[in-house]
Amino acid sequence: MDRKTETSEPRKGLLIIDMQNGSFTADSRRYDPEGVVARINALAAAFRKKGLPVIFIQHDGTKLDEYIPNTHDWQLLADLNVEKQDLILAKEAHDAFYNTELETKLNELNVGELVITGSATDFCVESTVQVALSKDYDITVVEDAHTTGEKPHLSAEQIITHYNFIWGNMIPTKGRIELKTSEALIASLV
Repeated sequence: MDRKTETSEPRKGLLIIDMQNGSFTADSRRYDPEGVVARINALAAAFRKKGLPVIFIQHDGTKLDEYIPNTHDWQLLADLNVEKQDLILAKEAHDAFYNTELETKLNELNVGELVITGSATDFCVESTVQVALSKDYDITVVEDAHTTGEKPHLSAEQIITHYNFIWGNMIPTKGRIELKTSEALIASLV
């Protein structure tokens, strides 16, 4: 089923990538975790209120002996509001589309625009943005609702700023890509 030829207008879907305990430890600190979680929760509430899908992606790193399903590290952060109608999908690579059910589920839900949030900006979020763009989805990256950790050569804040710049200046495919703050996005849903 091609979402671009659907008779009904394609919908937005909120994608929340890898907001799992194992990425938010004392050894892997993330930039503004409380703020990012609060903004993701506000976005998810606004999406649910409009009847739009909320999709959590959980990394399964079994092949690398990390983020093993049903362990503490694999579980979503306790402060995230997850509702029974939300979808939870597993992935095994940075790209949330690679060997997953994501595209099938998006087609079933008639989602043509992905609103992307999560962790880590420079790994799983970036990979998913790039692949979604190549698959011709319209993309909105929520510029204040993704996070990452410090690197030896850049602070987490610099990395986030850098990727927001890249995403804000990418050449789109058939779809479009844009950046919005969580506040602006929530306002546009009202």
